[in-house]
Amino acid sequence: MIWQVPKIWENGEVWIIGGGSSIIQQFEIPQKVSQKVLEMKASIDIYSPFLSKIHDKHVIGVNAAYLIGDWIDIIFFGDKGFYLSHARGLAGHSAMKVSCNPYLNNINWVKFVQRDNTKVRGLTDNPKKVSWNYNSGAAAINLAVHLGAKKIVLLGFDMKLQNNNQHWHNVYNTSNKKRFHLPFERHLRGFPNIAKDAEKLGVEILNASPDSAITVFKKVNVKDLV
Repeated sequence: MIWQVPKIWENGEVWIIGGGSSIIQQFEIPQKVSQKVLEMKASIDIYSPFLSKIHDKHVIGVNAAYLIGDWIDIIFFGDKGFYLSHARGLAGHSAMKVSCNPYLNNINWVKFVQRDNTKVRGLTDNPKKVSWNYNSGAAAINLAVHLGAKKIVLLGFDMKLQNNNQHWHNVYNTSNKKRFHLPFERHLRGFPNIAKDAEKLGVEILNASPDSAITVFKKVNVKDLV
């Protein structure tokens, strides 16, 4: 069943946690802590206390961000493979689960929204759809807008390697993949359209990854926001 996204956060501020490793620096997570996570010697929820300043915010966690803690409000994922690998953990999490992958249409604990194939890039205004923009993080921005957000803060939207790390975790085990398989060029395509549509809607989008390859949003530091 297709879900029509309600404006439960109307005129609100929404934080979206992506996968980029800049989160480690932005929340001043000690290297010895992050290294344990990256080496899979510690569970990801070890990060949670360092993110305490956003525990009371409206938060959408993209993909593996659900592993940080039960204070995340919504988990968004668009990839079938991610769901198949994490179905049990996702089902047991207290957050609302939302996906735009057709495979999830009949999973009763997942809210399903369609991908708007008539508007692949940018922000669709159809509350039963999201613009895919070639990656789950960008599509989550569209979800936040449907939920009523007027200010969106992006975390871990690096779209580049940081200290030779693609993510703040090693859940996807990407360390052995050849660099030419990195998806950044494709992932970056939709953000200029998102920025234009957000401006028309009066939605402010801030990028809390100062060294991000995304150049169309104002770049900020987390410490200046919380």
